[in-house]
Amino acid sequence: MENVVFKSFYKSAYVQIGVVAVGTALAGELKINPFDGDIFRIGLGSSAFLLFLLLLRRLPYLITGVVSGAVVLLFRTGLDQALGNGLTLAESVTRHCSAAVYYIVFALGMSVIKRRLDRFYPLALGAVTAVIDLLSNEAELLTRLLVTGTATFKLNEWTFLMAIAMLRTYFVTGIYSSISVSRMRIVQKEQNRRIEQMLSFSSGLYGEVFYLKKSIGTLEKLTLRSYGLYRRLSDEGQEEHKRHVLGITQQIHEVKKDSQRILAGLIKLTDREVPGDMPLSGLVQYAIDSTQQYAEMLGKRIVFSQKMTLDYATSNYIPLLTLLGNLTANAVEAIQGRGQIHLEVREQAGWTLFTVSDSGNGFPRDEREMVLEPGFTTKFDEEGVAATGIGLSHVRDIVTRFGGELLLGTAPGLGGAMVQIRIPTPRLRKPAAPT
Repeated sequence: MENVVFKSFYKSAYVQIGVVAVGTALAGELKINPFDGDIFRIGLGSSAFLLFLLLLRRLPYLITGVVSGAVVLLFRTGLDQALGNGLTLAESVTRHCSAAVYYIVFALGMSVIKRRLDRFYPLALGAVTAVIDLLSNEAELLTRLLVTGTATFKLNEWTFLMAIAMLRTYFVTGIYSSISVSRMRIVQKEQNRRIEQMLSFSSGLYGEVFYLKKSIGTLEKLTLRSYGLYRRLSDEGQEEHKRHVLGITQQIHEVKKDSQRILAGLIKLTDREVPGDMPLSGLVQYAIDSTQQYAEMLGKRIVFSQKMTLDYATSNYIPLLTLLGNLTANAVEAIQGRGQIHLEVREQAGWTLFTVSDSGNGFPRDEREMVLEPGFTTKFDEEGVAATGIGLSHVRDIVTRFGGELLLGTAPGLGGAMVQIRIPTPRLRKPAAPT
């Protein structure tokens, strides 16, 4: 398998080297003439060659330079013969061999800085490649002088050649920087998308683990009560009922063991949550973005707003995402058609307050205690099917775990429900690093 990958890589590298060589040769025939006459013309071949090397880092630069130089020499020699410029084959080779030297020297210079390319800022990269371009031009002129005995420019005219080199290299590095920035944005966008998926998965899984732990606790209590009933029936000599109760007790115990196995697997997954910390502002924005998608999926037009007078980093972002996700989803479900949802975060006397308000129907005063009970709901769909009703009870239990409080009320200005979570700030805020 490794040999197949190895051969595939080199086959691809050969193809890319061929593309670089042909592209450089073709671009070299496109020239800019900044001066009157044909004294000096700036070919685009060197610019194309530099851009290829910057984009294709995995290629062996020196081999690429040798192949490109040879292809440029053959291409220009072939053009001379095809166009009938009055030059013999030997004269054409002699005339263009200096161009091949330019690409070889340029590739050699680039191979020296290849491992440091990522360390250069765009301005520094342009300056370094300009120096390499200058040295390659001098090598080309020196070759032309030695082979043909003539040179358009003297070897000591560094200023002019350096200006041309900087013009070419800064133009290319500008294009390369733009391409790099576009790539980084694409990569960053993909990373953000994956992080959002992981956050959504982790927050949802956190809630399921929390409730599964509660269910296992309930099963343990039920097992003890069932076994107590079995012992009492046994003492009373009710053998038939005793056997039935024992069977039920064993089945409950099996369900508990299966639930514990599932819980162990889920805990392993929750341990892989996104590492690090997250600011409260990031939590609120993520809750708004994800709930906005949920509202659009339900075909509802909801305007979200937020107000934050407190922001700090917390490592407990998964439970908080679970809380805010439940509250905002409940608010969306309570709104008919269109409406508003407002999120606010502030601090009060050492408590961090998260408030979610909506323009829905709100909580009837005589039902505010009942809405926190599992199974209670005031939301029904068009067919009269009730919602699960575990949202607020879920939120209350998680908040209680953090030593906090859950308050219900009427949203000021919106007329709908208001749910406020109060959690001691020290339980959430990440301690400041020692100085």
